[in-house]
Amino acid sequence: MQFVKGAWKILVAIKDGLALLLLLLFFGVLFAALSSSPNPAKVRDGTLLLDLNGFVSEQPAEVDPLEILTSGSAPIREYRARDLVRSLEIAVTDDRIKAVVLDLDGFLGGGQTSLSSIGEKLAAVKKAGKPVYAYATSYTDDGYQIAAQANEIWLNPLGGVMLTGPGGSQPYMAGLIENLDITPHIYRVGTYKSAIEPITRNSQSPEAKEALSAVLAEMWDNWRSEVTKARPNAKIDVMLQAPGDSVESVKGDIAKLSLDTGLVDKLGDRISFGKYIAEKHGANDDETIGGYAATTPGQLLADVGPDTSGEAIGVVTVAGTIVDGNGGAGTAAGNSVSALIYKALENDDLKALVVRVDSPGGSVTASEQIRLAIKEAKDRKIPVVISFGNLAASGGYWIATSADKIFSEPSTITGSIGIFGVIPSFEKALAKYGVNADGVKTSPLSGEPDIIGGFDPEFDRVAQSTIEQGYNRFLSRVAKARGKTIEQVDTIGQGRIWAGGTARQLGLVDQLGGLEEAIEEAAKLAKLEKGDWHAKYIEPQPDELAALLQGFGVAAPKEYGTLDMFARVSIGQELALNGLWNDLFGLTKVQGAQIQCLECAALAGPKPSNSRADTSTIKMWQAALLR
Repeated sequence: MQFVKGAWKILVAIKDGLALLLLLLFFGVLFAALSSSPNPAKVRDGTLLLDLNGFVSEQPAEVDPLEILTSGSAPIREYRARDLVRSLEIAVTDDRIKAVVLDLDGFLGGGQTSLSSIGEKLAAVKKAGKPVYAYATSYTDDGYQIAAQANEIWLNPLGGVMLTGPGGSQPYMAGLIENLDITPHIYRVGTYKSAIEPITRNSQSPEAKEALSAVLAEMWDNWRSEVTKARPNAKIDVMLQAPGDSVESVKGDIAKLSLDTGLVDKLGDRISFGKYIAEKHGANDDETIGGYAATTPGQLLADVGPDTSGEAIGVVTVAGTIVDGNGGAGTAAGNSVSALIYKALENDDLKALVVRVDSPGGSVTASEQIRLAIKEAKDRKIPVVISFGNLAASGGYWIATSADKIFSEPSTITGSIGIFGVIPSFEKALAKYGVNADGVKTSPLSGEPDIIGGFDPEFDRVAQSTIEQGYNRFLSRVAKARGKTIEQVDTIGQGRIWAGGTARQLGLVDQLGGLEEAIEEAAKLAKLEKGDWHAKYIEPQPDELAALLQGFGVAAPKEYGTLDMFARVSIGQELALNGLWNDLFGLTKVQGAQIQCLECAALAGPKPSNSRADTSTIKMWQAALLR
């Protein structure tokens, strides 16, 4: 009897525990719902504060709820470039906004074209007579690109401006692959298709170096032109041409050097900066020391609301690596993106469609799936305009071949018309542990690809032929879309990448311009007058569980706070190492034929590693190396 009573008590306790858990979940969902949207009432007279503590991206990546619970590390915050641009547009004419403040102390970077768009709007704010202020402990190329637009750039006396220009070394892992006894079977087309060079070579090929040099030079020229226009008196070459001599001349005081060369206007700590802003534009409600009246972009956007006047022009974003199957925001999953387009075509009365592409490419089949969804809009006589962001290469260009017009920005990285496939086998590694392969085959392709015993030469021939056929299909699509011959496309193809300005001259894009210009062109093609249309952004729904967990404060995005140069270098090294592991794993796992530009992803700006796949990848390869 005592046993029955004890068991009953346990069951009652479990029931009460579940009831309490459900109650907590309910209030958590309620809290998340109430806190997910900024409170419009918080908008007040004062400054618009862009506190960028993380990355600027085209579409912030969806955080895996399981990763939040199991990783033990918080995700890195991402800010949607479109939201920052829109908030600055509002600030130009909103009388409540007297100034704009850029807090870049925790800023980790973004793509050059995204930052150019933000810079253009900051210039418009200044032109409207509203001052722009910037503050950070250290500025690097990305942060300085937007800080240059400020009327006053403040620098912590313990920091400095460190400009470097794009470029640097990339990891080449052929020796590592050999040491791991992995045999990568490579199938490729394209003289410049260097996405697979990291696992096939120990150094960069002359062809890849030629292509990268041209793209980096064009991007750097655009950066310098933009910064010089904003701050004509800044001596940016002092740090770039002889950094060692320049820093030693001031005995290591980079802050003083930054001030002397006109790169910054004032030296001061955060409290001094805050008091200065409060004196000019009002203190915050709490009247804390160094606090000033500020409105966030989210609060301003929530207060003003979206424009819904006139006809709808649909805008779909294809951001991140193109993969098969389903995926959330920040990953261009073939099923998910195509479903968004088909659903919008069925349920929304769209007069035109704009597809914003910010992707290095990826799966051939997923790219084709998205292209066919875009083609469905054209088949319905709906004008289609493609807008390239920081990056639209390989698969990112493949999906654009269904468009009526393609817009690119000068520093967009595009092209990379080529195709490859990688399948690893492990016969060498397994043989070390006494594992051999044997069996009976009824044809040369029986059991192929044989990752245990090695590939039959007949399979290699079939696979290579398939890749070559895929490349010819790619050439044909581009030739038909751009009004060129296959031979002409092959000349500018071969996997070579181009910057947007050169791509325009080569006829790979129609016009230079950003997302705004692309939407305006779509409206023109739809024969809509100015003021008779609005952009309707077609986005994946956010993950409710992830929002709930973050609403509870579980794995809230990292807050970096003050980052001096050494802290920035440390974070950069961590992200580079994560990228190394992911690139290695991505190139050696079976994932189908790829139209992807691996080198482009690094050129288009830093990216956080917020997905569960990143963590598992690192652990797997670390285990392999430590065995």
